[in-house]
Amino acid sequence: MTAVLFDFSGTLFRVESTESWLRAVLTETGHRLPGPELTRLARALEEAGALPGGTAPKEVPADLAGLWAVRDESARQHRAAYTGLSRRVPLPDPALHDALYERHMTPAAWTPYPDAPEVLRTLRERGIGVGVVSNIGWDPRPVFRAHGLDRYVDTYVLSYEHGVQKPDPRLFAVACEALGADPRRVVMVGDSRAADGGAAALGCRVHFVDHLPVNRRPDALLPVLDLVV
Repeated sequence: MTAVLFDFSGTLFRVESTESWLRAVLTETGHRLPGPELTRLARALEEAGALPGGTAPKEVPADLAGLWAVRDESARQHRAAYTGLSRRVPLPDPALHDALYERHMTPAAWTPYPDAPEVLRTLRERGIGVGVVSNIGWDPRPVFRAHGLDRYVDTYVLSYEHGVQKPDPRLFAVACEALGADPRRVVMVGDSRAADGGAAALGCRVHFVDHLPVNRRPDALLPVLDLVV
């Protein structure tokens, strides 16, 4: 194998919990809520699927279904879809919905999985090209920089920058071309069989990991190193 492609959310990084997300925004905006009320609102936001990279919606409202299906094809659609879900939950101040969306794009909202630095560093040492291929509506490069991992990534292929979302094989093809790699000698690593499995159409090998909290997934990326020996 000459290159490895990684998904971002749920693969290399995990977003904070919904309660942490809400608490941080309330603190930043000077809002105070009793503990039980904060917990109730966080649970409602989680059920709504309002946190990008967090729990999927239990049910997508009919009026958002069309937008939800193409949410990762542009920054505008991504914001509209997620703030649309957030607004299903009444908050103390309507401005909090946009503040929540802004918060999730900050490096503070994301934590790399424990083995991500080691795996990325080792791939670089072995001369293996690394790309990030993500269905997303914003630029995660600052997250990688803040956590010191950008030095190991050779290319980013982001759905909103191309107007195409996984599993469309065109995204994976762009990444392989950027790395100068034959897709048949590339591994795609991701947490979504539906989305990341699209790389198989090009002949890529696909390796799946579980989208779990950071403290429950310490070493799921390490087997990737055995695939590129």
